This record gives sequence, structure tokens and C-alpha cells, in this order.
Amino acid sequence: MKSDIEIARSVELKKIKQVAESVGIPRDEVENYGRYMAKVPTHLINEEQVKKSNLILVTAITATKAGIGKTTVSIGLTLGLNKLGKKAIVALREPSLGPCFGMKGGATGGGYAQVLPMEKINLHFTGDFHAITSAHNMISALLDNYLYQHQAEGFALKEIVWRRVLDVNDRSLRSIVTGLGPSTNGVTQESGFDITPASEIMAILCLATDIDDLRRRIENIILGFRFDGTPFTVKELGVAGAITVLLKDAINPNLVQTTEGTPAFVHGGPFANIAHGCNSVLATKMAMTFGDYVVTEAGFGADLGAEKFYNIKCRKNGLQPKLTVIVVSAQGLKMHGGVSLERIKEPNMEGLREGFANLDKHVRNLHSFGQTVVVAFNHFTSDTPDEVEAVRRHCEEKLGVGFAVNEAFAEGGEGAKELAKLVIESIQNKPSEPLLFTYEEGDKVERKIEKIACDLYGASVVTYSSHSRKMMKLIEQMGIGHYPVCIAKTQYSFSADPKIYGAVNNFEFNIKDIVINNGAEMIVAIAGEILRMPGMTKNPQAMHIDIVDGNIEGLS
Repeated sequence: MKSDIEIARSVELKKIKQVAESVGIPRDEVENYGRYMAKVPTHLINEEQVKKSNLILVTAITATKAGIGKTTVSIGLTLGLNKLGKKAIVALREPSLGPCFGMKGGATGGGYAQVLPMEKINLHFTGDFHAITSAHNMISALLDNYLYQHQAEGFALKEIVWRRVLDVNDRSLRSIVTGLGPSTNGVTQESGFDITPASEIMAILCLATDIDDLRRRIENIILGFRFDGTPFTVKELGVAGAITVLLKDAINPNLVQTTEGTPAFVHGGPFANIAHGCNSVLATKMAMTFGDYVVTEAGFGADLGAEKFYNIKCRKNGLQPKLTVIVVSAQGLKMHGGVSLERIKEPNMEGLREGFANLDKHVRNLHSFGQTVVVAFNHFTSDTPDEVEAVRRHCEEKLGVGFAVNEAFAEGGEGAKELAKLVIESIQNKPSEPLLFTYEEGDKVERKIEKIACDLYGASVVTYSSHSRKMMKLIEQMGIGHYPVCIAKTQYSFSADPKIYGAVNNFEFNIKDIVINNGAEMIVAIAGEILRMPGMTKNPQAMHIDIVDGNIEGLS
């Protein structure tokens, strides 16, 4: 079979205004970024149409290094729905350059279920990530300048919590010292870099409802704390307007197309292991304005992306998904069943069945949100008919949920029609109930964390560092305890230990740190050894990316 990039190049793309017109987006509202990408202004969002649209979340079992294929299924399902005559649009996150040049290569789907043009989307796209990086680091520069210019007046901060960001996996920048050299170089202080998807500006862009809300949230960002314990914010720095200007184009959702020429909104890109893992609210609502069925995904497994999708994104914006699709693969199940990465392509019915426990736990959790759930089996060429049938029987007979095989990678929309039919029938006959949230807004932060860790992850006890307890007290003092909680942890386990696969239970869950994202209006609880600036592997994908005869190679 052709590689992803070969398939992408074989598709004759439609002009983006033609793609927009196919779903009723006015041609003269589309702002082209070249021939095949565009920005669509937020004022086109129609809340009445949003309420009528069928929102479908695609999530997955716990991530494995073998991959599960959630993005491919999301795109494939959209193609399948369109094959059945439905007006369907997919809404996805933008790829980060960190993983693209680091561990995994591109992130635009696979095979015949991709969003295009894949090279541009995987690289600089419409510049959103650069705008976010620039806005974030502009705040850093302005803060450092403020400290330098006002130090003679006695102004100083006891603690600075605003770090820098870069959309590159660079472990050497995790902890740095700035302002070295002569005094004119600024105030000497410790700092560090996170990756751009972990930026609070990224979260703010993805949660803002319009440009005014974007500015309001930027004003509320906490940069540090004075010696009396009071926070120092961007509003006090006086630069919220300037930062909003840097993001005035980035806030508009990006329109591209699938391998079959159907519309796709790709906008925002927070990781689900270190942030809230969902594409922008504005892109989702834009898709729902123009699509009768909208498929969206949330990062990594359901314990991360789906939980945050419901408890943060949906809670704050009144979104009500009609259905949740959970993606499984035989290879992923076998890894969770104790089969080594090197042997997961070999038939192993015992390992497959052992891995069912991970799927079962995710399905129970999704049901706890009131969701109707169907399972999409993402088919790989190494899967045997017996393995597929075993998963089907387990889903239908033991779990009582719908099951369909997804062949979109190899066959495009035709290969996703079985899944699309199941999704349509499930929404018509048994749509999800109104969302049930894991915790109440009025619960204390500690209680919110414990409800997620114990009720969803399976922890028996949650422990906290002394600094985390100090931050929880500060949160209560500031009167922001009503914010939702965003737990940052490994994507490879229900626990905070990436080596524990399956459906682990009765473990200790340690909160190492708590970060106040006052602009994004959420509390980030950092568990275990999760890093907000990833490093690169010994053999990063960048070593395989090149231009050959004018064509980019190595992005997939």
C-alpha cells in the first residue's frame, strides 16, 4: 500500500472556497491561506444551528506505543457519514512540530482517511502555533522588562510562575537562567520552557468564545506573586490589548479538506496529557453551525481527553454530545494484555482477551457521564478474523455496546460505512443522556481531584506534595475553587506510572504540583513525573524528514 504522504499527493484537492460552499459557508467570508487552506470568521457561528447538530466524540482506550488510530477513525467516520448522504464535518486539533519532528511524525490521520494538505498542516499551517508562541513569549519579555524598569522603585515579585514556550521538544530548555551578564541584560532569575501545546495561551485560545472573551482571559493570566502573596496579572502589566492583537487571526478556525474533499476544521492543539486535549470551542461550534453531524476527537485515552472534553469543554460551553465512539485496536488490546511491543502483530488470543479489562474500564467511565457508547475496531492488516470476532462478541455480549469495524485507512469512506450506520442508528434510537459530570463546580479542588483519580482512574488514595497543598489553600483564598480540574499525567496508564498497562486499580496517585491557569479558568494538577517540555528520542523523526526532488518525505 502507498504511504500516507503518497496517498495525500495523489488526491486532487478542491479549491478551499469550493469546499466551504459545499456546506453553505459564504464564499466571500473565507480568508484564503493559499489555495487549499482558509480561516473562517467566528461571527458566522449560529448558536441555534449548534443546538440542532449531532456532536459525536471519538476517544480511545489507553494509548500505547503501537498507536490506536483515533484521528484516522475520526476522519474515516466523517467520510462514512458523508457516503451515507449525511452533511458531516470533522473538527480536529492542529499538530505540534514537537511530535512531528520528534517521536511520531505527522498527525493528520492516515491512509485514505486524512486531512489535507497534510504537509502544510503538519508544518507551519496558518501560523496559529507561531502566533501562540509569540504571544506567550511576548508576555515573558514584557514581564522581564517591567521588572527591570521598576526595580529601582522597589518593585519585585517573590515568585514568577510564567515560563516561556517553544514548539520544539528541547529538554535542555526545561530549566534555564536568564539575565546573565551585565545589569543591562535584565534581572537574573530562573526560568524555563514548556512546549507550546502546554501554554496557557493555547488553552485560552481553545476555550475562548470570541475576541472579547479572549482578551478578558488574557488579562486574568497570573504571572507571579508579590511578597504579600497577591497575584500579579497581565492586566496589571497593561499589555492585554497587545497580546490580543497577536492572536486576532489565530482565533478564527482553520478550514481544510479530507481525502474525499469534505470540509474539516483543524484548530488549536493542546495535548491531553499536559493540558485539556481538545480542539477549540470555536472550531467545534463552527462545524456544528454548518454540519448536521460533527465528529470531534479528544487526545489520548478516554481517561484524559474524554474526561476533560466533558468536564471542562462541554461543561463550560453547553455542548451535549449525542454519542461517544471509543476506538480499539487488536494491537493496543494485546499490549494492555501483557504482550510485548515486538510481538503485538502476532496472533495472541489470550493477550487480546487480557486487554479487554482496559476497554471495559473506559466504557464504564464513559457510561458514568451518561454517554451512549459504540466501539470502533480500527483494523490493521495483521489482525486475524478470529481476533476481530472475539472483540465483537465481547462488546456486544458482555458490554452491551455497539461494535463496528473501521476500514477507512485502506478504503476511505467506503471502509467506514459500517461504523457510520451504527453511529446514525445509535443516535436515532438511543442518544446519550444529558451529561453527568464527575464532580460539582462547588466541590473543593482536593475533592475534584480525588473524584477523577479514584472514581475514573481507580486510585485508592491521592497524596499531595506540600507545595500542592499550599496551592490549594491559595486557590480557596482567591475564590477560584469553582474552576474545573485538568490533571496532567502519563497517557500510557490509568495511573501516573507509564509502565503500568491494562486496568490498574488500588494505586497511590501523587499530585506533585498544582498550577493556576487563571486565564483558561482551570486548575492544572500535575501527577507523577509528567513533563511539560518533552525530550527527543535517540532516533527522532527529524532524522528521516527531507526534501527529495522537491517533495517532502518523512512526515508519516
